[in-house]
Amino acid sequence: MTDPADLTVTLVDGYVDEPAHFGVPPYISTYPRFTAGAIVDAGVPEENVTYHTIDELRDDRQKWADVADADLMVYIGGMTVPGKYVGGTPAEPDEVRELAWTADGVSVMGGPIRFGVGEENAGAQEMKRQNLDYDFLAMADVEAAAYDLVQNGLEGFDNRYRDNDELDRWAAKGAFVVEQHPNHPDYLICEMETSRGCAYRCSFCTEPMYGNPAFRTPESVVREVGNLADRGAKHFRLGRQADILAFGGDGEAPNPDALRKLYGGIREVAPELETLHLDNMNPITVVNWPEKSRECIRIIAEHNTPGDTAAFGLESADPVVQEANTLNVTADECFEAVKIVNEEAGWRPGESPADAPTHGPDAANRLPKLLPGINLLHGLKGEREETFAHNKRFLQRVYDAGLMVRRINIRQVMAFEGTEMADEGANIAKDHKKLFQQYKKEVREEIDRPMLRRVAPAGTVLPNVHLEYHQDGRTFGRQLGTYPLLVGIPGERELGRTIDVAIVDHGYRSVTGVPHPLDPNEASMDELTSIPGIGKRTAGDIVVNRPYASADEVSVADVDLSKFTGSYPVEPRAE
Repeated sequence: MTDPADLTVTLVDGYVDEPAHFGVPPYISTYPRFTAGAIVDAGVPEENVTYHTIDELRDDRQKWADVADADLMVYIGGMTVPGKYVGGTPAEPDEVRELAWTADGVSVMGGPIRFGVGEENAGAQEMKRQNLDYDFLAMADVEAAAYDLVQNGLEGFDNRYRDNDELDRWAAKGAFVVEQHPNHPDYLICEMETSRGCAYRCSFCTEPMYGNPAFRTPESVVREVGNLADRGAKHFRLGRQADILAFGGDGEAPNPDALRKLYGGIREVAPELETLHLDNMNPITVVNWPEKSRECIRIIAEHNTPGDTAAFGLESADPVVQEANTLNVTADECFEAVKIVNEEAGWRPGESPADAPTHGPDAANRLPKLLPGINLLHGLKGEREETFAHNKRFLQRVYDAGLMVRRINIRQVMAFEGTEMADEGANIAKDHKKLFQQYKKEVREEIDRPMLRRVAPAGTVLPNVHLEYHQDGRTFGRQLGTYPLLVGIPGERELGRTIDVAIVDHGYRSVTGVPHPLDPNEASMDELTSIPGIGKRTAGDIVVNRPYASADEVSVADVDLSKFTGSYPVEPRAE
């Protein structure tokens, strides 16, 4: 029998993306942390556990020695929703196979990859698990498989789900893994699980495969956050749940007391946190329990950080599609939920929530605390040409009512074995491809850009934008959080830095910004001309008349430069 204390273990994170779970950098999912905690709980010392991302292994072939030499290699990955990623590239099947071939010890794979994998990360074309040459495939919880495997001397395990007592231990004990992530500590956001499973049974979703909602206690989540904060984590996202409002309740009704303990406790154990965001919120909960939901939403907005997004799974505004796919919210109900979130959490920090305007010239220059996001899914059963018109009418209604949504996510269905969409597959999506592309273009042009101008008007300040890559003479970056805005900044700046940015212009789903506060003695011509109302001639005049003793000395007709300069004193530049 192998002594766990003598084992070496390598965890490889190929990244996950699920309806209620992010794991592509800058996110780190729960899977590697829980698995590491389970392995340590089974008796393996922390110092014997090595964690690598797939991008690390691509960048440094020498690190493959950790894969080859480990007594146990655990691969974690799997995508059950389509996505485009900036911070990392999910592992492709050929890479997953190479890991198995490289491992001289026992190899096990787990995570949402158990639902299937095609020849590329493109969704529902081919969802059979190929022969990936692993010794074991965890068809339930990979963390439970890893625990049992270590306990059984690496000789096998029974597929099972972990219980809440195990989760409490493993979540707390696995926090050390974040220190081995290449993005740690400044550009890493920890995905937090508050529950899994769902009370509803939408035709396409894999979340019900985890069963009815199983909630962690507030104390368990808070303890994990505290351990992560002790390891240097500063960014957290309560994303691993079907409905944040149902936390601590019966799976459907809101429980304000539990949410207050959760959010208040997180703030106590991580007082220096820089990001506290969430993801999924069920609009039917807001409609069915409006007063309790309002209280919960107020609690969230009191404790979170600005720019937070509550994803609403409307999926389709077409009643025919709603009925055919057991969707649980109508367009009218979703509209009411959008309105309630705007009323309770659409305020901007810096002003009193009671009377602060959410948009317009008198609004504070920060993103709103919490706004809904709308998920629309195409290729579902019953979809017809009228479906696209229903969806557009709903979005236009929201905009015309003066409401705000942080983002509109339009995607096509991925059909997985075990869901009601399995038999239909991607056939409807393929048949409607041209219609889908035209409709998506119209939404981007007619709704997305004006909505973005409303949510983040020119002059809005985005603190701590991480600079990620260069393209076409500009530098692009994002804040950490749920669905952060992509920001393009004129000029090529040093990557890996963090700067504050003031928004000057808007694309369909991204913005242009300049450093904030903008120093008129240092600003480039490109930065100056990107400000609305400043052309090349005016920008040239500003440059010629340097230096300025303060930003207030720079005056441009019909342009409020203080939005971008902050009216802060600046150091006069020598002639």
